[in-house]
Amino acid sequence: MRTKTLLLSILLAAIGFCTPGFAAEGLRPPNHGVYVIAHRGAHIGIPENTLAAARKAIELGADFVEIDVRTTKDGKLVLMHNGMVDAYTNGAVTGPVKDFTLEEIKALDIGSRVGPEWKDERVPTYEEMLDVCKGKIGIYLDVKDATVEDLLPPIVERGMQRDVVWYGGPALHTRVQKACPECFPMPDPGPEKFLPKLIERFKPQVIAAVWDEYTESFVATCHAAGALVFVDEDDATSWEPALAWGSDGIQTDDPEGLIDFLKARKAAP
Repeated sequence: MRTKTLLLSILLAAIGFCTPGFAAEGLRPPNHGVYVIAHRGAHIGIPENTLAAARKAIELGADFVEIDVRTTKDGKLVLMHNGMVDAYTNGAVTGPVKDFTLEEIKALDIGSRVGPEWKDERVPTYEEMLDVCKGKIGIYLDVKDATVEDLLPPIVERGMQRDVVWYGGPALHTRVQKACPECFPMPDPGPEKFLPKLIERFKPQVIAAVWDEYTESFVATCHAAGALVFVDEDDATSWEPALAWGSDGIQTDDPEGLIDFLKARKAAP
Protein backbone atom coordinates (compact mmCIF):
# COMPACT_ATOMS: atom_id res chain seq x y z
CA MET A 1 0.00 0.00 0.00
CA ARG A 2 2.80 2.42 0.90
CA THR A 3 4.57 1.64 -2.40
CA LYS A 4 1.38 2.47 -4.32
CA THR A 5 0.99 5.69 -2.34
CA LEU A 6 4.56 6.75 -3.10
CA LEU A 7 4.09 6.00 -6.80
CA LEU A 8 0.88 8.06 -6.78
CA SER A 9 2.70 11.03 -5.25
CA ILE A 10 5.47 10.81 -7.86
CA LEU A 11 2.93 10.58 -10.69
CA LEU A 12 0.95 13.61 -9.48
CA ALA A 13 4.14 15.63 -9.11
CA ALA A 14 5.19 14.68 -12.64
CA ILE A 15 1.93 15.96 -14.14
CA GLY A 16 2.24 19.28 -12.41
CA PHE A 17 0.11 19.08 -9.28
CA CYS A 18 3.00 19.34 -6.83
CA THR A 19 3.90 22.80 -5.55
CA PRO A 20 6.47 22.27 -2.77
CA GLY A 21 6.46 24.87 -0.01
CA PHE A 22 3.12 26.32 -1.09
CA ALA A 23 0.92 24.47 1.40
CA ALA A 24 -1.00 26.81 3.68
CA GLU A 25 1.57 29.59 3.56
CA GLY A 26 0.86 31.90 6.49
CA LEU A 27 -1.13 29.39 8.54
CA ARG A 28 0.20 29.31 12.09
CA PRO A 29 1.98 26.02 12.99
CA PRO A 30 0.11 23.46 15.10
CA ASN A 31 0.67 23.32 18.85
CA HIS A 32 1.05 19.55 18.99
CA GLY A 33 2.52 18.57 15.62
CA VAL A 34 -0.93 18.06 14.10
CA TYR A 35 -3.76 20.61 13.99
CA VAL A 36 -6.33 19.81 16.68
CA ILE A 37 -9.76 21.11 15.62
CA ALA A 38 -12.38 21.31 18.36
CA HIS A 39 -15.69 20.41 16.70
CA ARG A 40 -18.29 23.01 17.81
CA GLY A 41 -15.76 23.97 20.46
CA ALA A 42 -14.66 21.82 23.39
CA HIS A 43 -18.26 20.88 24.15
CA ILE A 44 -18.05 17.83 26.39
CA GLY A 45 -20.20 18.98 29.31
CA ILE A 46 -20.45 22.48 27.77
CA PRO A 47 -23.09 23.80 25.32
CA GLU A 48 -21.77 23.50 21.76
CA ASN A 49 -20.97 26.48 19.54
CA THR A 50 -20.79 28.79 22.56
CA LEU A 51 -18.16 31.19 23.83
CA ALA A 52 -17.65 28.87 26.81
CA ALA A 53 -16.86 25.98 24.45
CA ALA A 54 -14.40 28.15 22.53
CA ARG A 55 -12.69 29.35 25.71
CA LYS A 56 -12.29 25.73 26.83
CA ALA A 57 -10.72 24.84 23.47
CA ILE A 58 -8.27 27.73 23.91
CA GLU A 59 -7.48 26.60 27.46
CA LEU A 60 -6.73 23.07 26.23
CA GLY A 61 -4.38 24.31 23.52
CA ALA A 62 -6.44 23.32 20.46
CA ASP A 63 -5.46 24.96 17.16
CA PHE A 64 -8.92 25.60 15.70
CA VAL A 65 -12.46 25.87 16.94
CA GLU A 66 -15.08 24.69 14.43
CA ILE A 67 -18.16 26.92 14.31
CA ASP A 68 -21.44 26.75 12.37
CA VAL A 69 -22.87 30.05 11.16
CA ARG A 70 -26.48 30.89 10.32
CA THR A 71 -28.39 34.09 9.57
CA THR A 72 -31.30 35.37 11.63
CA LYS A 73 -34.52 36.95 10.37
CA ASP A 74 -33.00 40.42 10.81
CA GLY A 75 -29.76 39.55 9.02
CA LYS A 76 -27.48 38.90 11.99
CA LEU A 77 -24.93 36.07 12.08
CA VAL A 78 -25.23 33.55 14.92
CA LEU A 79 -23.62 30.24 15.80
CA MET A 80 -26.01 27.28 15.59
CA HIS A 81 -25.46 23.96 13.86
CA ASN A 82 -29.09 22.89 13.41
CA GLY A 83 -31.46 24.76 11.15
CA MET A 84 -34.17 24.44 13.83
CA VAL A 85 -33.90 25.67 17.42
CA ASP A 86 -36.01 22.81 18.81
CA ALA A 87 -33.21 20.53 20.06
CA TYR A 88 -31.37 23.37 21.81
CA THR A 89 -34.38 24.29 23.94
CA ASN A 90 -35.62 20.74 24.55
CA GLY A 91 -38.71 21.70 22.55
CA ALA A 92 -39.65 24.65 24.76
CA VAL A 93 -39.27 26.89 21.70
CA THR A 94 -39.48 25.59 18.13
CA GLY A 95 -38.92 26.80 14.60
CA PRO A 96 -36.22 27.64 12.03
CA VAL A 97 -33.30 29.85 13.09
CA LYS A 98 -33.99 32.09 10.09
CA ASP A 99 -37.44 32.93 11.46
CA PHE A 100 -36.09 34.42 14.71
CA THR A 101 -34.58 37.87 15.23
CA LEU A 102 -31.25 38.19 17.03
CA GLU A 103 -33.04 39.42 20.14
CA GLU A 104 -35.30 36.34 20.09
CA ILE A 105 -32.35 34.00 19.54
CA LYS A 106 -30.45 35.63 22.41
CA ALA A 107 -33.46 35.06 24.69
CA LEU A 108 -33.28 31.27 24.22
CA ASP A 109 -31.97 29.10 27.04
CA ILE A 110 -29.71 26.76 25.07
CA GLY A 111 -27.61 25.71 28.06
CA SER A 112 -29.99 24.01 30.47
CA ARG A 113 -30.19 20.90 28.31
CA VAL A 114 -26.50 20.35 29.11
CA GLY A 115 -26.76 21.28 32.79
CA PRO A 116 -28.42 23.85 35.06
CA GLU A 117 -25.10 25.65 35.52
CA TRP A 118 -25.27 26.68 31.82
CA LYS A 119 -28.78 28.21 31.86
CA ASP A 120 -27.37 31.69 31.21
CA GLU A 121 -25.07 30.63 28.34
CA ARG A 122 -26.54 32.16 25.19
CA VAL A 123 -26.17 31.72 21.44
CA PRO A 124 -23.19 33.92 20.47
CA THR A 125 -22.99 36.15 17.46
CA TYR A 126 -20.33 35.48 14.87
CA GLU A 127 -18.55 38.71 15.80
CA GLU A 128 -18.50 37.76 19.49
CA MET A 129 -16.82 34.48 18.62
CA LEU A 130 -14.21 36.18 16.44
CA ASP A 131 -13.35 38.54 19.30
CA VAL A 132 -12.91 35.66 21.77
CA CYS A 133 -10.71 33.69 19.35
CA LYS A 134 -8.57 36.47 17.85
CA GLY A 135 -4.89 35.86 18.49
CA LYS A 136 -5.61 32.73 20.55
CA ILE A 137 -7.04 30.06 18.24
CA GLY A 138 -7.95 29.62 14.58
CA ILE A 139 -11.49 29.41 13.21
CA TYR A 140 -12.75 26.47 11.16
CA LEU A 141 -15.74 28.21 9.58
CA ASP A 142 -18.59 25.91 8.52
CA VAL A 143 -20.97 28.07 6.50
CA LYS A 144 -24.46 26.68 7.08
CA ASP A 145 -26.64 29.64 6.06
CA ALA A 146 -24.69 32.84 5.43
CA THR A 147 -22.98 34.71 2.61
CA VAL A 148 -19.32 35.48 2.00
CA GLU A 149 -20.32 39.12 1.68
CA ASP A 150 -21.55 39.12 5.29
CA LEU A 151 -18.90 36.81 6.76
CA LEU A 152 -15.77 38.34 5.29
CA PRO A 153 -15.85 42.00 6.50
CA PRO A 154 -15.68 41.14 10.24
CA ILE A 155 -12.69 38.89 9.51
CA VAL A 156 -10.90 41.62 7.54
CA GLU A 157 -11.69 44.27 10.18
CA ARG A 158 -9.94 42.11 12.77
CA GLY A 159 -7.03 41.14 10.50
CA MET A 160 -7.94 37.45 10.79
CA GLN A 161 -7.75 36.45 7.12
CA ARG A 162 -4.95 33.95 7.83
CA ASP A 163 -6.65 32.60 10.98
CA VAL A 164 -9.78 31.22 9.29
CA VAL A 165 -10.33 28.18 7.06
CA TRP A 166 -13.62 28.22 5.14
CA TYR A 167 -15.65 25.03 4.76
CA GLY A 168 -18.54 24.93 2.31
CA GLY A 169 -19.62 24.12 -1.25
CA PRO A 170 -17.93 25.00 -4.58
CA ALA A 171 -19.80 28.30 -4.96
CA LEU A 172 -18.52 29.44 -1.55
CA HIS A 173 -14.93 28.68 -2.44
CA THR A 174 -15.13 30.51 -5.74
CA ARG A 175 -16.45 33.61 -3.96
CA VAL A 176 -13.89 33.43 -1.16
CA GLN A 177 -11.00 33.07 -3.61
CA LYS A 178 -12.24 36.06 -5.58
CA ALA A 179 -13.02 38.31 -2.59
CA CYS A 180 -10.06 37.37 -0.38
CA PRO A 181 -7.01 35.89 -2.16
CA GLU A 182 -5.14 35.66 1.15
CA CYS A 183 -7.92 33.59 2.78
CA PHE A 184 -8.00 29.80 3.05
CA PRO A 185 -10.99 28.21 1.27
CA MET A 186 -11.09 24.54 2.31
CA PRO A 187 -13.12 22.42 -0.13
CA ASP A 188 -14.29 18.87 0.58
CA PRO A 189 -14.39 16.66 -2.54
CA GLY A 190 -16.53 13.94 -0.98
CA PRO A 191 -15.58 10.64 -2.63
CA GLU A 192 -11.87 10.39 -3.46
CA LYS A 193 -12.56 10.01 -7.18
CA PHE A 194 -13.49 13.72 -7.27
CA LEU A 195 -10.29 14.87 -5.55
CA PRO A 196 -8.06 15.41 -8.63
CA LYS A 197 -10.75 17.52 -10.32
CA LEU A 198 -11.21 19.59 -7.15
CA ILE A 199 -7.46 20.19 -6.94
CA GLU A 200 -7.31 21.21 -10.59
CA ARG A 201 -10.22 23.64 -10.18
CA PHE A 202 -9.39 25.31 -6.87
CA LYS A 203 -5.68 24.61 -6.24
CA PRO A 204 -6.47 24.79 -2.51
CA GLN A 205 -3.91 25.09 0.24
CA VAL A 206 -6.14 23.12 2.65
CA ILE A 207 -8.56 20.29 1.83
CA ALA A 208 -11.25 18.88 4.11
CA ALA A 209 -12.35 15.26 4.32
CA VAL A 210 -14.70 13.03 6.30
CA TRP A 211 -13.59 9.68 7.61
CA ASP A 212 -15.97 7.61 5.47
CA GLU A 213 -14.29 8.97 2.32
CA TYR A 214 -10.73 8.92 3.69
CA THR A 215 -7.75 6.78 2.64
CA GLU A 216 -3.97 6.87 2.68
CA SER A 217 -3.95 7.66 -1.03
CA PHE A 218 -6.32 10.60 -0.40
CA VAL A 219 -3.66 12.13 1.88
CA ALA A 220 -0.90 11.42 -0.62
CA THR A 221 -2.84 13.12 -3.40
CA CYS A 222 -3.39 16.23 -1.26
CA HIS A 223 0.26 16.42 -0.25
CA ALA A 224 1.44 15.94 -3.82
CA ALA A 225 -0.74 18.93 -4.71
CA GLY A 226 0.94 21.03 -2.01
CA ALA A 227 -2.17 21.00 0.20
CA LEU A 228 -2.74 20.19 3.84
CA VAL A 229 -5.59 17.83 4.67
CA PHE A 230 -7.92 18.15 7.68
CA VAL A 231 -10.08 15.10 8.40
CA ASP A 232 -13.27 14.89 10.46
CA GLU A 233 -12.73 11.83 12.65
CA ASP A 234 -15.16 8.94 13.07
CA ASP A 235 -14.14 8.42 16.71
CA ALA A 236 -10.93 8.00 18.70
CA THR A 237 -10.11 4.80 16.82
CA SER A 238 -9.54 7.01 13.75
CA TRP A 239 -6.66 8.92 15.30
CA GLU A 240 -3.86 6.40 14.88
CA PRO A 241 -4.53 5.57 11.20
CA ALA A 242 -5.12 9.26 10.41
CA LEU A 243 -1.70 10.08 11.85
CA ALA A 244 -0.04 7.07 10.21
CA TRP A 245 -1.31 8.27 6.84
CA GLY A 246 0.19 11.72 7.39
CA SER A 247 -2.95 13.76 8.13
CA ASP A 248 -2.24 17.39 8.95
CA GLY A 249 -5.30 18.07 11.10
CA ILE A 250 -8.02 16.11 12.92
CA GLN A 251 -11.44 17.51 13.78
CA THR A 252 -12.78 15.91 16.95
CA ASP A 253 -15.49 16.12 19.59
CA ASP A 254 -12.80 15.29 22.17
CA PRO A 255 -9.94 17.77 21.71
CA GLU A 256 -8.62 17.12 25.21
CA GLY A 257 -8.42 13.39 24.52
CA LEU A 258 -6.71 13.96 21.17
CA ILE A 259 -4.14 16.31 22.70
CA ASP A 260 -3.38 13.77 25.42
CA PHE A 261 -3.08 11.08 22.73
CA LEU A 262 -0.65 13.21 20.70
CA LYS A 263 1.47 13.96 23.77
CA ALA A 264 1.63 10.26 24.73
CA ARG A 265 2.47 9.27 21.17
CA LYS A 266 5.29 11.79 21.04
CA ALA A 267 6.67 10.63 24.40
CA ALA A 268 6.60 6.94 23.47
CA PRO A 269 10.04 5.38 22.83
